[in-house]
Amino acid sequence: MTRASAIAIYVDADACPVKDEIYRVAGRHGLHVFVVANSFLNVPREPWIERVIVPGNFDAADDWIAERVGRGAIVITADIPLADRCIKAGAEVIGPTGKPFTEASIGMALATRDMMEDLRAMGVAGGGPKPFSPKDRSAFLQALDVAVQRLKRAGFASSGEI
Repeated sequence: MTRASAIAIYVDADACPVKDEIYRVAGRHGLHVFVVANSFLNVPREPWIERVIVPGNFDAADDWIAERVGRGAIVITADIPLADRCIKAGAEVIGPTGKPFTEASIGMALATRDMMEDLRAMGVAGGGPKPFSPKDRSAFLQALDVAVQRLKRAGFASSGEI
């Protein structure tokens, strides 16, 4: 009998507004969480939460995550290029607002990101994303729970089950 691979959550943590929600869902499902950042962040002292501080360039946290994920991983990020890399590796990817990034949606997300970057550079568009809301938090919790359930149905296990 083959043992199931464990579901793990990888958090692009430097500007992630839903870390507490991730810890809550991961604790309920018995999942390991990697909190990846370029600088020190406080995380709960739990054996299933691992703080990873990556030194180096601006993309070091993205590189660390992208090099380790595959099927059975859930990545939490608002970084669209990182989402693209993780989807290509087979991971589930969810933005902090609960929006899942998929093979079908990532191309449009990349194109929109590039277009907005160009418009900002020309001075035509300003500002950033809209403020994070309670509705976003709720949508994120639902999307994360759906992703965990989908992976469990696909044969992946929580850390305690392998």
